[in-house]
Amino acid sequence: MPQKKNSEELRAELQSLADTLEEIIGNAEGKPKAELEKLRNKAEKILQDARSVLHDASDKLTDQTKEIAGRADNYVRDNPWTGVGIGAAVGIVLGVLLARR
Repeated sequence: MPQKKNSEELRAELQSLADTLEEIIGNAEGKPKAELEKLRNKAEKILQDARSVLHDASDKLTDQTKEIAGRADNYVRDNPWTGVGIGAAVGIVLGVLLARR
């Protein structure tokens, strides 16, 4: 479940960022400059954390995609006629679906 964890982490980071930005924008008039700077720094840190989680998730997705593509390639190399049959079946199904449009 690492993908779900990353997704939940990213959602939490983005929600925290949104909350902090709302606080900055909504209360900017009455706050001292030092407090606004503190909120700005907090928002920047949350943004960096969200970017990090997003980057990690992107890297994992890329790795998983490469692994799946490699497995598919190996399967087709080991079973070429099965691969041809699957490709033909997919082509026929897509052709029928597109012809109905």
